[in-house]
Amino acid sequence: MVYDREIPNHFLRYLMDAFDLTENDILEEGRYHNNSDFFSFPSFKKNHLKDIELPPLSIPYLEEADSIFPEIKKRDHLVFVPFHSYESVIKFFEDASEDPNVTHIKIIQYRVAKSSRIMQALINAVKSGKQVMAFIEVKARFDEESNLEWGEKLEAAGAKVHYSFPGLKVHSKMALVRRIEHGKPKIYGYLSTGNFHEGTAKIYSDIGILTADKRIISEASRVFTYLETSKKPSKDFQHLIVGQFGMKEILLDCIKKEIDNAKQGKEALIFLKMNSLQDREMIDALYKASQKGVDVKLIIRGICSLVPGLKDISENIEAYSIVDRYLEHARVFIFGKGNNRKIYLSSADWMVRNLHHRVETVFPIFDPDIRKKVVDIMNLQFSDNMKARFIHVNKNNAYRNNKEDFNLRSQEETYYYLKRVLEEEMHELDEKE
Repeated sequence: MVYDREIPNHFLRYLMDAFDLTENDILEEGRYHNNSDFFSFPSFKKNHLKDIELPPLSIPYLEEADSIFPEIKKRDHLVFVPFHSYESVIKFFEDASEDPNVTHIKIIQYRVAKSSRIMQALINAVKSGKQVMAFIEVKARFDEESNLEWGEKLEAAGAKVHYSFPGLKVHSKMALVRRIEHGKPKIYGYLSTGNFHEGTAKIYSDIGILTADKRIISEASRVFTYLETSKKPSKDFQHLIVGQFGMKEILLDCIKKEIDNAKQGKEALIFLKMNSLQDREMIDALYKASQKGVDVKLIIRGICSLVPGLKDISENIEAYSIVDRYLEHARVFIFGKGNNRKIYLSSADWMVRNLHHRVETVFPIFDPDIRKKVVDIMNLQFSDNMKARFIHVNKNNAYRNNKEDFNLRSQEETYYYLKRVLEEEMHELDEKE
């Protein structure tokens, strides 16, 4: 509980008794508590004190297409907000709502904007006769009221809405669209590390893919079946790694395979990016990997209970935290080197709550171009020497700042990298035409 430091002591004690709070549960602050307003803090015309403008990069071949679905059918597409515009994701839903060949739309909604074009597209889809299913997690911290309001609006429009499982959060970020093509159903999907939230897409860095790959789509469909029926899948997942269905064991097995590679004298790498690393069993596995000679690289923005740099324990582990203009929110897991390495994007951190008490999805990247982009971006982040801090045994959070190095601010470099890639793609498309 946050309270005004001027509150009378007897009233504070009354509230603590009423809500059964201890001293550890309360936080003294000033009179103004709505800290989210700082996201839109005025500049007072002192723009020289602000970050340089990085206008979101539009993806013309998606956003300007008559229909987005033929473009997704050709190949997978990466959307990395806020560097990329969120318009292509919104278009995915708006095109689906208007397309007469679309019969079904399904979505998992964890956090949603108060004014949401995506939610409005779902309502419009229902009104045009399509079947819409939304699984809404009402236990999403701070967004409970907004999620319930949108759930009621969707139900009122005629959508089928499922709400939270008791004692279990659904934290996956997925959507599917079923479209009839040449008399047969074709399913398209969007899977992401972040929520379907037009507001946070401007300040949270999240990676998603638009795909029609059957390996991913078929298993994503099985996750939705579980959410709709509560019946556990009858067979194991082969490509997706799904919370509540062996996710932790599979990730531990990925670590073990890199340990085996190191034992055999092969190159072995574990390269992880996430918000928080806290689960003890996962940390112990990374310690073991370090001790067996696996090169372990970590980019952990928030909680990190692993301690790098301990002699004979974690000497092969190097870890950084990047805090910059955008909130680092993407989760990326890379196991191995070369073309055979496994590359995953994830809705889950390695915390007890994610690994044990949530439905999460970790999804593979198969497309070679997207694989390259993800690896390039991870390497850029690991080279940051302006906004990265050491996570180290000394626990002093010192900036990684080598004056002899070329200054590299990874978020800005990521923006310009994606811009160059987009320009090259557009040039290639122009030449083909």
